[in-house]
Amino acid sequence: MKAVILAGGNGTRLRPLTLATNKHLLGLYDKPVIYYAIEKLVSAGIYKIMLVTSPQHVGDFVKLLGSGHNFKMSNGKQVQITYGVQNEPNGIAYGLYIAKDYVGSDNCILYLGDNIIEDDITEHVQNFRTGAKIFLKSVADPRCFGVATLDANNKVIGVEEKPENPKSNLAVTGLYFYDNTVFDKIVNQPQSDRGEYEITYINKYNASVYMHNKHEKNKK
Repeated sequence: MKAVILAGGNGTRLRPLTLATNKHLLGLYDKPVIYYAIEKLVSAGIYKIMLVTSPQHVGDFVKLLGSGHNFKMSNGKQVQITYGVQNEPNGIAYGLYIAKDYVGSDNCILYLGDNIIEDDITEHVQNFRTGAKIFLKSVADPRCFGVATLDANNKVIGVEEKPENPKSNLAVTGLYFYDNTVFDKIVNQPQSDRGEYEITYINKYNASVYMHNKHEKNKK
């Protein structure tokens, strides 16, 4: 399994700090924010990572991270970091699609680089095979997030982006697992009202496929 870290965005809510640098390069405690994403992936056994960012910041990431030479697996294996450029801030799904050739026939993890995941994800990495998996967190006000609804088996049956009247308090976090069919689903994806290729579309697509398959099985 390979990983794709998205590290673009203008970071407007963090200005004036982000007038000088990318928000993922800002320090948090004793290291840059982007280190938390890389270290979480490496601790889960991922050593092939593509970092996707904007053209004006890619040089800064290369200067900081290089080819990944400062990161190693617990067994001493060298981490490999490569780079992709997203020329326009046109959505998370588009950022993922940039990594299509890099991911190839592998499955992939999509990690939004300004998220800090405290839980160990190793078991999820080892057990993932097909389909999609999203990670959820209960929040006080889900209206600011993508919100998932689950069935009785804890399978996702719907995802809404920043709903006025949320159907649950389960916010979608910035960590996603996909098999490599995800890239075919992105190809004909429409843009949202704000002109972006939303990852919520892909997550809803996978949820609807699950429900379709479930209903088909129930008919038999």
